[in-house]
Amino acid sequence: MNNKKTVWSTRYTDTAQAREAVSTIAKLNNISEISASLLYNRGFHTAEDASKFLNFNDVVMHSPLLLKDVEKAVARISEALENNERIAIFGDYDVDGVTSVTMLYLYLHNLGADIGYYIPNRIGEGYGLSREAINLLYNKGVSLIITVDTGITAVDETEYAKSLGIDIVITDHHECQEILPDAVAVVNPHQSDCQYPFKSLAGVGVIFKVICAFEIINFGDRSNEAEAVKSIYYRFADLAAIGTIADVMPIIDENRIIVKFGLEMITKTKRIGLLALMEAASLGSNPNVRAVVPDNKPKAEKQRKINSTYIGFTIAPRINAAGRISSASKAVELLLAEDVDTAWELAYELCEINYQRQLEENKIADEAYKKIENELDLNSQKIIVIEDDEWLQGVVGIVSSKVTEKYGLPSILISFDGAANGVQSGLDLGKGSGRSIKGFNLVDALSHSKDTLVKYGGHELAAGLTVRRKDVDAFRTKINEYANQILSEEDLCYTIEADREINISSATLDLAKELSILEPFGNMNPTPNFIMRNLKVLRAYLIGGGNHTKFVLEQNGQTINAVMFHRSYLALNIKENDVIDVLFTLEVNKFNNTESVQMILQDVKLSDDYISYFKDETALYQSFNMGESIDSDDIIPIREDFVTVYTLLRKEFRTGNDMMTETEIYHMLAAQKSPHIRLAKLKIILDILNELKICTVREVSPGIYQYDIYFNSEKTNIEKSSILKKLKNQCIRK
Repeated sequence: MNNKKTVWSTRYTDTAQAREAVSTIAKLNNISEISASLLYNRGFHTAEDASKFLNFNDVVMHSPLLLKDVEKAVARISEALENNERIAIFGDYDVDGVTSVTMLYLYLHNLGADIGYYIPNRIGEGYGLSREAINLLYNKGVSLIITVDTGITAVDETEYAKSLGIDIVITDHHECQEILPDAVAVVNPHQSDCQYPFKSLAGVGVIFKVICAFEIINFGDRSNEAEAVKSIYYRFADLAAIGTIADVMPIIDENRIIVKFGLEMITKTKRIGLLALMEAASLGSNPNVRAVVPDNKPKAEKQRKINSTYIGFTIAPRINAAGRISSASKAVELLLAEDVDTAWELAYELCEINYQRQLEENKIADEAYKKIENELDLNSQKIIVIEDDEWLQGVVGIVSSKVTEKYGLPSILISFDGAANGVQSGLDLGKGSGRSIKGFNLVDALSHSKDTLVKYGGHELAAGLTVRRKDVDAFRTKINEYANQILSEEDLCYTIEADREINISSATLDLAKELSILEPFGNMNPTPNFIMRNLKVLRAYLIGGGNHTKFVLEQNGQTINAVMFHRSYLALNIKENDVIDVLFTLEVNKFNNTESVQMILQDVKLSDDYISYFKDETALYQSFNMGESIDSDDIIPIREDFVTVYTLLRKEFRTGNDMMTETEIYHMLAAQKSPHIRLAKLKIILDILNELKICTVREVSPGIYQYDIYFNSEKTNIEKSSILKKLKNQCIRK
C-alpha cells in the first residue's frame, strides 16, 4: 500500500524527570497523569506552564498595527469610503478565501461602502489576479481592489491595474517571493521586514487583523486597543476560526484563541447560512437530501459537538467543494444569506456539489494510482509528478493528498482539462496542485524548478503551479533532481507519531472526556493519539456500506470498541483472533442516550510478538523437516491431539469449507476447551493425517491448507506414522 516503511514513534519518553514533572502537573491541575503527559509532550514542563495553557493565560493578542503596511491599507480603504469609491474584494476560491471575502464584505458593507466581491473560477480562470478579472472590475467602475488570501505573487497584474488607475491593497499569508507587487499596501506577515511576531496567520487571520486595525484607527483608542479588537472578535471570530482550521494553520499563539473563541461562537451561531449548512451536512452525502427534510428548514436548536474536527471534516469540505467544481461565490452567498429559504437552498446545493466532488475525487484517485503503478519508477523518483487531460482542476489537490498519504512521497498532479480547447500544441497550460511530506518544502522545490514553470506559489506542504505541456517532462526531471538532493532514506521512512503508549485499563470514558481540556486541536496541537499493543481481535465486521470497519478488541480480559474509517479489515488482512497493535484517538461515542468510549483507529498492524510466534513455530517445523535435533518434546502429538484436529476439519468440511489458513485452524483450536496445540505441532499433525490417509491435507501455498475428509475411513494406528517416529527420534526428551 505505502511505498515507505511505516514506523510508529511516541513523543513521550518515560524518564524519571518526566515522571516527576507529569506527576506534579497532574496533582496541581487536578487532571490525570495521562493528560499531564500530553501537556508535557507539548512543551509544558511545569505545573504553572500547563495551567497557563489550559486557561489560555499564555496567549498574547499581538497588536495589528505591527503588521507592515497595515496603516497604509487602512488609510486607503478609509479614503475609498469617504469618497464613495467602488471597492472590490478579490479572494481565493478555498475556505480561507471564502471566509476572508465574507468577513471583509460584511464589515465594509456595514460601514456603507460601495462594495462587491470577485472570486475567480478555478476551472476557467485559475488562481489569483488576472488581467481579465481586472478588466471586468475596471468596466464596473472599481477604483480599489483589496485582495484577501491571494495577491502576493501578482507583480505584473498589479502594474496593469495601476495603468488603468486602479489601486490595489494586498492582504495575503502565502510565502513571499523575491519581488513583491508594487501595491498601495502589502500586508503579509511573511515579509522579511514585517515586525509582526506571529507569522502563521491564515489569510482570514490577516484580514481579521486588518479589520481590527481599521477599528482601532477609525473608531477606537490606540492606547486601549483591546476594546476595539474585542468588538471584532464578537462579530467575526467564527469566520476566522473556520478559515484557520480549513487552511491547516498551526493552532498555537493567537490562532489558538481565534479558534477557541470562534468555535464557541459557532456553537451558538445566529448566522442563518452557517446554521443551514450544519443542518444539511447532518443528513450525510445523500444526493436526495431535499426529500428527507420535512420542512426544508435548518433547525437551530439541534445540539452538535462543534470542534476543529467537525469544522475540518464536515463544514470545510462543503464550502471548499463550491470552489472546486462550481463557483466559490455560492459559498459566500450562503454565509451572507439573510433569509432561511435562501440559506437552505444554498446549503443543500453545497452538499450536493460536495457529493459530486467525492465521486470525482474517487475516480481521479483510481486513475492516478494506475498511472503511478504503470508509468513511474518509484525506486528512482522521490517526488511523484503525473498529468492528465481530463482531471478536474479543482479536485487534483485533494487527490494529491491521497497520493502522498498512500505512497509516502511528495506529489504533484497536473490537469490540462480545458487547456487550449483540447489542442495539444505543447504551449497549452496545465494547472497543478501538490502536497508534500515533513522535511520537504514544496515552494523551495518549485522555486528550484521555476525556469520550467509559468508561475507557482503556496506553502511548505501545499502549493500550486502552472506549467506548459511541453515543459512537464523537464519539470519532472528537475524537481526530482532537487528531491534527490534534499530527501534522505530516513526522510522516506513514513513515521506516524503518537503521544504515548497506554493499556486498555487507561482507555476510559473519563479520559476520553478529559482530553477536551487540550482543545482546540489542529496543526501543532494535534488531537491526542495513542499506541496500544497486543489486543486480540474478538470481532471484525464492515459498517457504513462496507466502507469502514468496526472491531471489538480485548486485552487482559477487558474489551473496547474501535472503528477504522475508509478501510476494510479484509484489505488490512486482519482476521478475528489475530493479535494486533493499534494507533488511535479516543472518542466519546453517544448512542441511544448512552455514552461509551471508542477508539478511532489511524493505523493497525499485527503485533510483533504475534508475528514472532508464527515465525518461530514455522522455523521449528522446518528444522524438524531438515532432520535437525529439536530441543523440546512438547511438539510431539498424542492421540487426543489428532482427534481434536480431525474433528475440527471434519466439522468445517461438512459446512462446505475445504480450505483454511494455518492461523485460522490454530485460532479455532485455541478457542476450544481442549489442550493447547502449538503451531509447529499442528503443522506436523496435518502432515501425519495426510500421510496415514486419515484425510487428504495439502499445503497449497505457504500457510494455506486444502483438505478432503473420508467419512468412512477405518481406524488407524497413529504410531505407524513414519513422520511421528522421525519426530520422536529428533526430539530431545526433557
